[in-house]
Amino acid sequence: MTERKNTEQHKARQQKLKEKVDQKIANAQTEQGIFQVITGNGKGKSTSGFGVVARAVGHGLQAKVVQFIKGTWDCGERNLLEQHNVEFAVMKTGFTWETQDREADTLAAKLVWQEAKKYLADDSVDLVLLDEITYMVSYHYIDVEEVIEAIKNRPAMQSVIVTGRGAHRLLIELADTVSEVKNVKHAFDAGIKAQRGFDY
Repeated sequence: MTERKNTEQHKARQQKLKEKVDQKIANAQTEQGIFQVITGNGKGKSTSGFGVVARAVGHGLQAKVVQFIKGTWDCGERNLLEQHNVEFAVMKTGFTWETQDREADTLAAKLVWQEAKKYLADDSVDLVLLDEITYMVSYHYIDVEEVIEAIKNRPAMQSVIVTGRGAHRLLIELADTVSEVKNVKHAFDAGIKAQRGFDY
């Protein structure tokens, strides 16, 4: 008898949940590109962004990627996605703490940002990933208002993903979706070397 009662209660709970989900689906009828920010101190922000790029390409959509910061690393995602006609604009200076050259880094950031603006103005592009651009804004290599303006004025059905720590509040306010990746534990902090094919 108890088992039957539990089954009935479970079914009733699931039916209520289904009704709520169905109502949300019915209410979500606006069709537009989505602007997502993936920020926070945890590992996986770029990985998440590239996952969406892979999903888009799998559906036959046109995606472009702009990479700041990590441009000198061998990039597994780039190796794969370029084979599927995903165009990359790469800053190619590497980490700023390695270059220690503000003038050169600023110039490199501004050059690759020009490519990003072309993607953000192209209505044939369905998705643009601006990987690690939050640092360029934080370091004042690229003006946040210019980034906001380009994202606001992009084609209506184009989606944009911004990744990186410390996303500017204006980016967060503008975004349709914001995800914060929390750092609970990281192998690198325990002295474990970054692994090719897992970390990059």
